Amino acid sequence: MSIKVVFFGSPDIAIPSFEALLSLEEFEVKALVTQPPKPSKRGKKIVDSNIKKAALSAGIDVLEPVKLSKEPEIIEKLKSYNADFFVTFAFGQILSQEVLDIPKFHTINLHASLLPKYRGANPICAALMSGDEVTGITTMITVLELDAGDICLTDKIQLDFDTDFIKLSDEISKKSPDLIIKTLKGLHDGSIEPCPQDCDRATFTKKIKKEEKELSFENQKSDIHNKVRAFCGVNTCHFLYNDKIVKVLKTDFCDSTGCDNYKPGEVISVSKDGVRVKCADGAIMIKTVKPEGKGEMTAYAWSLGSKIKCGDRIGSEEC
Repeated sequence: MSIKVVFFGSPDIAIPSFEALLSLEEFEVKALVTQPPKPSKRGKKIVDSNIKKAALSAGIDVLEPVKLSKEPEIIEKLKSYNADFFVTFAFGQILSQEVLDIPKFHTINLHASLLPKYRGANPICAALMSGDEVTGITTMITVLELDAGDICLTDKIQLDFDTDFIKLSDEISKKSPDLIIKTLKGLHDGSIEPCPQDCDRATFTKKIKKEEKELSFENQKSDIHNKVRAFCGVNTCHFLYNDKIVKVLKTDFCDSTGCDNYKPGEVISVSKDGVRVKCADGAIMIKTVKPEGKGEMTAYAWSLGSKIKCGDRIGSEEC
């Protein structure tokens, strides 16, 4: 007998898990619940998400509630599937108790941290900004309290100096299918006993504000580097130069020789290695940038076009 599942997910990070469940005979995916399509950045055309395309290609139902808790006809449709499990992975909406109570077993959420650390919306960014050496993935039973349900399984991921948001998201996406499959099978046959979280150890993340994206060179080099790699790809950091936004995609630690005569935000040197900038505890090397209105390029190429020289200030005056 197959395990009947309704999958809730929206961004690309959830696709491998969704497709893994579709591919296995042990599972019967009854439907995909996903966020309604939004206008694309270019041309403002309505474009279906990649996960929706995968569902349509597989010939399964696609439900697109604007707000699931206020759409009784979709809730009734969910009940009609007689699902054993609901699986949520970056779905983007909070489920009501009425919805959580529908599946025969549980609603299982796949969360991109080692709970109870980094509950909330931005666990990937939080782990990188904190300079953690280890993060991971958790499957848990979904309850009304934010990411507070009993833990089923976890999988650790080692982080290195150069791990950024894009790399970590890709690693989580690749590792998630195995974890969700083991979780569903274990809960279905009773071989997994979920464990309560230690709520006293819980930490919480929050949505990133627009003003947080601007780099301050008053900060220490480790904080600058961690922020750049945490925001890379989605909420990219930037500084201002000549009133133009310059996004920073990659930084590195570097020699701080000769920086004592410079103020935070001032350029110490320019070379093919990048643009070396004074920060609170020495210097940071800016390696890769994306200037406003242009494509990705090395910081050195940008410096040539912008005629950057030693002593020039980048960033806002507060820096």
